[in-house]
Amino acid sequence: MQATVRPFFASAPNGRGTHQFRMAAFILLATTLLVSVAAYGLDYYTLDKIDRPHSPKHKLLKPGGRIGLPLGIVGFFLFLGLFLYPLRKRWAWLGKQGSSRHWLDVHVLLGSAAPLVIALHSSFKFNGLVGVAFWIMMAVGLSGIVGRYLYTQIPRNLTAAELSLHEAREMQEQLAKALEAQRLFSKAELSMLFRFPTPEQVQHMPLFLALGCMVGIDSVRPFHVAALRRRAMDARGTLTTLGGFLPAGNAELENVVEIARRKASLAKRILFLSRAQQVFQLWHVVHRPFSYSFAVLATVHVIVVMLFGLL
Repeated sequence: MQATVRPFFASAPNGRGTHQFRMAAFILLATTLLVSVAAYGLDYYTLDKIDRPHSPKHKLLKPGGRIGLPLGIVGFFLFLGLFLYPLRKRWAWLGKQGSSRHWLDVHVLLGSAAPLVIALHSSFKFNGLVGVAFWIMMAVGLSGIVGRYLYTQIPRNLTAAELSLHEAREMQEQLAKALEAQRLFSKAELSMLFRFPTPEQVQHMPLFLALGCMVGIDSVRPFHVAALRRRAMDARGTLTTLGGFLPAGNAELENVVEIARRKASLAKRILFLSRAQQVFQLWHVVHRPFSYSFAVLATVHVIVVMLFGLL
């Protein structure tokens, strides 16, 4: 039995594998850099501020040091790179380059890496203007992760146009028929994947509670999927799949599990669609001012440092 439908907001843009490879390479490079500097400077960063100038690593790791200053430059340009994503929406030529989803992935990755690089640049001294700028940037990074999650909750088709609720429900019906045709699991066994609040409960939830509920449902789904696999496997299979968290060698089992997972994901997104859109609108109100505020503060910091050499 083969599934013939795509999951909600599924896409298979050209170059997806290349994009994932580049993202993984950037994450590996950034993680290696950050962990290496942090490990090397651990004994320096844990010193009191008054004792740091006496450390042999001070000339390297202070904000204006041979390591600290390049980190600051890298962090500043990482943050500038964040503005390419909103610029892409207004510049026609740039808008034609690559996939919007890929650009958003890079946008979130830059927003996550930049605060960590800046923290090392400042040697974890967050006083005055630098401190305000840093915490604003942390808010930008965290809100960016939330925004990326919300973006995936709003249904879109392969061309990134909005997918109608009618089409989504048709897709859900196809998945339901595929589940009814399988014989591996009973409805009771599959029901754990479909334990959601009622539509009335969702509509009366405060926005942040609705967001937390969405994240909670998505977070526990891998555990429910693993439990399904364990029901269909013996002890050896459970061991080799690490308790059902890894795919099994049984193609029929994996096909049914994937259909059930996709249907559960789709049902949740339909249920929370209007709330996700409301949170996404609120997110825009919060995210943009933080971004622009940090841009102003970072620019002021750079100008002051260049004029007065305060590093």
